[in-house]
Amino acid sequence: MKKPSHKKRAQTGGGSASGDGALAANSYGIVDYRLEKPDYRVVEVARNGEVSYEVRGDLSAPVPPIRQSKYLTPKQHIEIYRWMLLNRRMEAALENLYKQGKVVGGVYFGLGQEACSCASAYALRKEDWLAPMIRNQGSLLVKGFSARDIMMQYMAKAGSPTQGRDASSHFGDIVERNVAAPISMLGDLIGVMAGVALGARYQGRNIACMTYIGDGGQSTGIFHESLNFAAVQKLGLVLIVENNLWGYSTPAERQFAIKDLAQRAIAYGIPGVIVDGTDACQVYDASHEASERARRGEGPTLIEAKMMRMKGHAIHDAAQYVPRPLLEYWQKRDPIARFEDYLVKAKKWLAPAENHALIDDVEKQLETDRNFAEASPMPAPEAAAGGVYCDGTCHEIKPKYGVKAPKAKAAAAKPKESKEAVHLK
Repeated sequence: MKKPSHKKRAQTGGGSASGDGALAANSYGIVDYRLEKPDYRVVEVARNGEVSYEVRGDLSAPVPPIRQSKYLTPKQHIEIYRWMLLNRRMEAALENLYKQGKVVGGVYFGLGQEACSCASAYALRKEDWLAPMIRNQGSLLVKGFSARDIMMQYMAKAGSPTQGRDASSHFGDIVERNVAAPISMLGDLIGVMAGVALGARYQGRNIACMTYIGDGGQSTGIFHESLNFAAVQKLGLVLIVENNLWGYSTPAERQFAIKDLAQRAIAYGIPGVIVDGTDACQVYDASHEASERARRGEGPTLIEAKMMRMKGHAIHDAAQYVPRPLLEYWQKRDPIARFEDYLVKAKKWLAPAENHALIDDVEKQLETDRNFAEASPMPAPEAAAGGVYCDGTCHEIKPKYGVKAPKAKAAAAKPKESKEAVHLK
């Protein structure tokens, strides 16, 4: 096979900004939806025995436009925008509740990642599955959980999805909403979603099973094992790698040597896609195409969403290790501000008055949900012992998509009996 020339590699893997509307693909076939390719890197510096980080490169590029979606209607654009607004306003309310001492435990925020969470989940159908991570609370809203559900969960209220038994993001709904709960061991959800896709196939269905992993979590062993299994079995996994630049306090440059995590797809023989994680249209289009591919039984897709986590790892982390110029660069690329400008000014699908009314409606809904969550009772102490183990009477597990037994493999021929081995002296 003819190898790509060094000139070709340099052209396709570069980091200079580009406004070309055509989709670019590098020499390995990784599709890149982005209209901007930032050209900078974070380097470690030591001063007076202390380690800090600096940004080297060009941070002066103008904010790129939103890429026009190939699939979304104007109404669907506005629906995604509303989910993103609700996602951000809900997390701001959670931060206030935490500071008031009303949240049990910590809180994890997806500030700056609302487009990725909401637009990706919006590409799923009712029969598809979602397995969110701790920052994908917007995807939970899209999949049918309310803001009050999530706030009650963090406040450990009796009416929360786990009835107050867990005061964090570890909840789902495998009966109605097809949502698997987050798993703290990063990467394990990839195997779970591969298993769900396999189970649906045994019932005669190909569905899309979406989950997420961060730039730090993709370095785990289970990431490789699960993705390799899904690729070999051609399971309907839609894996979104959220490259948000920091694995806790460690910059991406100190985590892996490659520039684009979408290149991981090459090793598994599956499509890899790069999107600007702050552009809801890019995220939706890539997620839609990957989900359609999954439903056709063509196997998994790896989507790398590039963006920045605009808060620390959790509410206890002030993220002072992030260089200020880098933070300012990504603040200019705020996904909600960009999408609002696109809908109101560029496309004029929302009149300014309609936009203000939409924002007011989100605020009213959130206030109602927050008041409901705060007024909800705490669980009775004796309730802690319930729901820990399934005793066979609590629920019946049934096939979700009907019963269609897979074809049995042909029985192997019975091996001939071997004669007793002769031992030579």
